[in-house]
Amino acid sequence: MTEPGASAVVRVAVDAPQHSGLNAPLDYASEQALASGTLVRVPLGKRELLGIVWPGQALGEPAVALRPVAAVFAGLQPLGGDWCRLLDFAAGYYQRSVGELASAVLPPQLRELSPDQLAARLRKLEKKQAGTVAAAAPHKPELAPEQAEAVVRIQAQLTAVAPKPQLLFGVTGSGKTEVYLRAAEAALAAGRQVLVLVPEINLTPQLEARFTERFAALLPQPLAIVSLHSALTPAQRLQNWLAAHLGQARLVLGTRLAVFASLPDLGLIVVDEEHDPSYKQQDGARYSARDLAVWRAHDLKVPVVLGSATPSLESWQHAESGRYERLTLAARIGGGALPRVKLFDMKALPATAGVTTALTAPLLAELKARLERGEQSLVFLNRRGYAPVLHCGECQWKSDCPHCSAWRVFHKRDRTLRCHHCGFTERVPSACPNCGNHDIAPIGRGTERLEEQLAEALPGARVLRIDADSTRRKGELEAQLQAVHDGEVDILVGTQMITKGHDFRRIRFVAAVNPDGALFSSDFRAPERLFALLMQAGGRAGRDAAGESPSEMWVQTWHRDHALYQALARHDYVRFARTQLDERRSASLPPFSHLALLRAEARTAEAAKTFLDAAAGLLQDEGVLIYPPVPHAVARVADVERMQMLVEAGQRGRLQAFLRAWVPALIALKRERPEFRAVLRWAVDVDPLAI
Repeated sequence: MTEPGASAVVRVAVDAPQHSGLNAPLDYASEQALASGTLVRVPLGKRELLGIVWPGQALGEPAVALRPVAAVFAGLQPLGGDWCRLLDFAAGYYQRSVGELASAVLPPQLRELSPDQLAARLRKLEKKQAGTVAAAAPHKPELAPEQAEAVVRIQAQLTAVAPKPQLLFGVTGSGKTEVYLRAAEAALAAGRQVLVLVPEINLTPQLEARFTERFAALLPQPLAIVSLHSALTPAQRLQNWLAAHLGQARLVLGTRLAVFASLPDLGLIVVDEEHDPSYKQQDGARYSARDLAVWRAHDLKVPVVLGSATPSLESWQHAESGRYERLTLAARIGGGALPRVKLFDMKALPATAGVTTALTAPLLAELKARLERGEQSLVFLNRRGYAPVLHCGECQWKSDCPHCSAWRVFHKRDRTLRCHHCGFTERVPSACPNCGNHDIAPIGRGTERLEEQLAEALPGARVLRIDADSTRRKGELEAQLQAVHDGEVDILVGTQMITKGHDFRRIRFVAAVNPDGALFSSDFRAPERLFALLMQAGGRAGRDAAGESPSEMWVQTWHRDHALYQALARHDYVRFARTQLDERRSASLPPFSHLALLRAEARTAEAAKTFLDAAAGLLQDEGVLIYPPVPHAVARVADVERMQMLVEAGQRGRLQAFLRAWVPALIALKRERPEFRAVLRWAVDVDPLAI
């Protein structure tokens, strides 16, 4: 029964609460037939929400009166069928409702605007399109033979009937970006749009500058090149999204969220640093932007280029099996040599009182020598703050967080103890809060302390720290990176933020201090992440072939003979990957098996565990193994206990079939059993990165 005056029934994807069990699109009455992909506003409960008319048949004549569509965004062309297919696949694969996912990936301002307000934005956008910017033809560097071959092979994929994903395996400084530029140029010349994904927001401006410089003459219209990431203002994000959706933006650069950009003429996808964990969303719909980029390219039959000096082992295995085509750039452009890696054995140091395990005497001597030659150096320590913990020598008190099973980190600059998990912050106490002892001291070191010690040990050296604490305010990171590029910094200290993708031309020396922790992690992916991080860190050295001294990387380690470090010393990713894949094959770990995690959060660990135990008994499948529940690595955050349970299957299809049946049963379990009201949140994470 439809509303009086309504002539059609439409299916609308809308963000309904998970506990409602309303995961499929809902039927609404409409005064007119609406095309799939049309944006609408619809009532749900007492709210009015943004919705999308979804492909597929409505359920026919309903038994109850349907609520009518409240408003139609008639001035905006509908989202394409390919975009709806992408959302359908992602929602199904990652076990979320399509309405929830659509709401999460569309610009937030779309949820707030009426059709009239959106029409005003579109008129404003149209005015911006008037006029062009004159630009000179760009200078294009001559390609090295390996680059030229890679470009030819990618360009051949642009016209292939069923293009294969291209894994661009290039050492740091081998000119992968130039290959992306040439591939993009070919796609743009063919009248197609190009999507370029980067793992971090801080890499977007420098890449945008390179693409703008190269394509200013080819794409002179305003908004022909746009970026999409969470650091944009809501108005900027909507403007750029609309420009892409309307086909005005021909080149879109962005972080993982941009994989969902509406691009009606998409002809090429590039995923830079494809191995980076940042491509995996860690809350809500926990999607992998890299994996979705590959799926989207396959669905549209367009090429996708995955670039990295240290490819993920999943991508490497796909290349080994022939599913991906591997393109190799084995040499640095301009004749630059990869840095010589020196594994500095900490056990060989004399046991001298006062010697710190970070700034050893040989390291300080090397930094001083580089300083005297006018060279820049980079010191990498993947721990921010001044020290990981404050400690009382009398009663052994440590600065733990009262709300988390973690230490609060000492930040000397603002004299605070800060929990990096829940954010709880207090001023540093003047005495031990447990026994009153005034002699409380920091243990260990973070980048803030390293910066201070370097400045003390090398007077006159210009030391700059770049980490999440030093770049909180808008524009700080850009200004600090520019100072490095301009030669205003002698020693750069930082976390993994500074190891990714930055083209520091003046750095000749890199030192990694205290990297050993990841060698003995219970997470099977920890060695892969450490190797990538150190290879990337070393890759910042010697990118400019000019220089009096050879570029070097020092790794200060207590485990010099470890196979990971031995492969690193030879820049031998291939050997490292082969060893790791052999280990994973024998242990039936990804990519040779497929995993999902069920996470539960509650006020007590017992409540979370009881829910997970009940969940394990809901379904039985002999091809699916469910492990017992275990606490999360940081079990308590913000007074919430976190437990997780691993689900494993030999075939991806078997795991997906199990999850499709399991998730509705989990929703019912939580809703119908009163004892599980104590469970605050639960979520399924498909293809989890951290275990």
